Amino acid sequence: MSQQLSTSDSTVSREEILEIANLARLGVDESTANSYADEITKVLKMMITLSNVDTTDVKPLANIHETCQELRADFANHDIDRARNQSVAPAVEEGLYLVPQVIE
Repeated sequence: MSQQLSTSDSTVSREEILEIANLARLGVDESTANSYADEITKVLKMMITLSNVDTTDVKPLANIHETCQELRADFANHDIDRARNQSVAPAVEEGLYLVPQVIE
């Protein structure tokens, strides 16, 4: 159930912008207030257009990416050449790499 908004609710005037700017202690000049009023009016009219769309049979989403992402197959790779990998290490003892400690 959506609330129908009228187009008369969607207009913001330059005076309203200047009043809000004054209350918020913002320095907004006349030309900027006109620009803000026009842009906010456009946004409000777009919201009215969106609110008039019939969404009766549309299921709500918790996330826009509700489909599952396809994952690659997970399998153990037993083709590891441990001897080759350990041969490039600085030092190996009991199958572990030894890293020299740097003391400054």
